[in-house]
Amino acid sequence: MITLPARKPGRSARATRRSALLLDRERAARQLADEPYDVLVVGGGITGVYTALDAVSRGLRTALVEKDDFASGTSSKSSKMVHGGLRYIEQGNVNLVRHSLLERHRFRRNAPHLVHRLPFLFPVLEQEGVFDPRLAKGFEGLLWTYDLVGGWRIGKLHQRLSVPQVLAHAPTLRSEHLRGGLLYFDSRADDARLTLTVARTAAALGATVLNGARVDALLTSGGRASGARVTVDGQELEVRARAVVNATGVWSDRLDAMADTEHSDQVRPAKGVHIVVPWHKLRIDCTVTVPIPGRARRATCTRWGDTVVLGTTDTDYTGSVDDVHCTREEMEFLLQGARTAFDAELTPDDVLGSIGGLRPLVGKKEGATLDMSRDHHITVGPTGMVTVTGGKLTTSRHMGELVVDKVLGVLGQKARSRTVHLPLLGGAGYDAEAVAASGGLAAHLGERYGTEARFVHDLIAEDPSLAEPVVASLPYTRAEVVYAARAELARSVDDVLSRRLRARLFARDASAEAAPEVGALLGRELGLSDAEVERQVSAYLDSVRHEKQVLFGDREGAAA
Repeated sequence: MITLPARKPGRSARATRRSALLLDRERAARQLADEPYDVLVVGGGITGVYTALDAVSRGLRTALVEKDDFASGTSSKSSKMVHGGLRYIEQGNVNLVRHSLLERHRFRRNAPHLVHRLPFLFPVLEQEGVFDPRLAKGFEGLLWTYDLVGGWRIGKLHQRLSVPQVLAHAPTLRSEHLRGGLLYFDSRADDARLTLTVARTAAALGATVLNGARVDALLTSGGRASGARVTVDGQELEVRARAVVNATGVWSDRLDAMADTEHSDQVRPAKGVHIVVPWHKLRIDCTVTVPIPGRARRATCTRWGDTVVLGTTDTDYTGSVDDVHCTREEMEFLLQGARTAFDAELTPDDVLGSIGGLRPLVGKKEGATLDMSRDHHITVGPTGMVTVTGGKLTTSRHMGELVVDKVLGVLGQKARSRTVHLPLLGGAGYDAEAVAASGGLAAHLGERYGTEARFVHDLIAEDPSLAEPVVASLPYTRAEVVYAARAELARSVDDVLSRRLRARLFARDASAEAAPEVGALLGRELGLSDAEVERQVSAYLDSVRHEKQVLFGDREGAAA
């Protein structure tokens, strides 16, 4: 086993790294207990980690705690789009689109290894389409608006396509009513890896970040929020901070209630689901937007490697926020949309994986969630705790900036944000075209780690067996499991397979078969007992079984 030297905290993340940034749980826990902080961020989703990055980059002593894992809530279950949002233009919210497109540009500049350009195709159908030829001209006006308010920064303007051009992008699209298409450009990202990379960038600048750290109570001093009582690996500790941020998303009402016993719930969860099917069933090279018969919302079909991701729904949710999955009804809804648009026989047996997540919307309690604003909300409570809700992945950097502005107001300080031009780890000096041209393992690792991929290559150079795939049919290697344990605070089989590798989404059953090997690798790296490894593997298999029971029904899930 090779030992990668730890990086000293506090150096600029811009610098070319000569050694891997290793994150150690025990050291982080000691720091949380022993060191006073200017700000404690609660919540390790994309909003929380960008808040931590903005705070530490302004010179604030910063800590972030997450009760489960980074991105384990909404931020690993989004549509994975970094986009302006055409729908917001249709709703008349041009300012949100303009700002979102600017933030998209910043993401592409600061994280070129993680945020990639993606073409979106709207087929124009004579009947039963998103729109027919009469409406296409008006919709193209929306695309011109999209381009003019910021879409142009991606380097391409929208295009009108002929029928053969549409079929070149989507050869299995039903063509009997096809009259052409419109193509425009946005971006996509692996949301879980993006969130983790922001957290690691904050750590590189000196922030203390830790997953598996549950807040049990808030600390107050003189009626002001002054930290939290946190449980880490069974140990209770107190984290002292001059300011506290609640960035827990759909769980934010719980933390607000700890700070204010008279708090009334503000968040209205909206559920979105996605399913994954084999690429050979649909054979698309972009995102194709298709209608769902009898439904107002359009569905999207996005190629991701050898699979296609179908999504999303947008419905009210009243169940447990700790147990959210795609149901059989929701799966059939998405399959129906794909079958209507494509000449493809898709059945539940083709579904390789699924996710269900909740958007933390704030606003009116009546009406459809689809019509509710995705704008963020930032408030300062009676104890001075800053709470942020709403928003979306694309605008997370700016949300973090605004939250820290509020924190500085609480602290009575001033400092300018630095994150507009701050590259994320692996982004500085990354050449996307050169990496893509290299192909094979180099391209795979480059698109996940950027310039930090060399540290994974170092592991393989030391032990060539680590180059072997760890999950059947997927490109992830054994080295990535080792790196996740050493450098990415992965604690469990689920942390690795669900978020560090995304294997559970793209090949659920194959990930279950790989769980024992992942457990063995983690056991060696983290010094886990055989009993603990067995417990983690069993917990992962139980979780997969539960997902399938919800997705397919008790009989099919129990037999799986």
